[in-house]
Amino acid sequence: MKAKHQRLVLAIVAVVALTGSSLLAMSALKDQASYFYAPGDIARKGVPPGAIRLGGMIPMGGITHASDGVTIDFTVRDETGSVPVRFRGIVPALFKEGSGVVAEGSFVGKTFVATNLLAKHDENYMPPKAAGAEHVTKTLKE
Repeated sequence: MKAKHQRLVLAIVAVVALTGSSLLAMSALKDQASYFYAPGDIARKGVPPGAIRLGGMIPMGGITHASDGVTIDFTVRDETGSVPVRFRGIVPALFKEGSGVVAEGSFVGKTFVATNLLAKHDENYMPPKAAGAEHVTKTLKE
């Protein structure tokens, strides 16, 4: 076999091996991907069985605290739907009205019972201590 043909066969084998390994990796990660359902997806497609992630925004006035001090009820919304959520536990520091949240859990009836909350922030997020330091620095410069 000529050297030119050997390189061609080697290149084809490399492309096939790379494609095969990519497909194998994608199929293995299919169930572990970190995606979430939006409330509009739930309204259109119905309630998915088992544990899922639900993501959206918490509207202003959408959080109520139970008298036990650890249970909260809130609503997660997007442009086309809303879902009531109940969580029992300590909420993340960034969890507040008007911000984004991803809740992990499952549906009990029409209420999503969350076992874990992941608070989201926008690209302009600055930790409270750093925001205070920035204000002090700006005041000292003036």
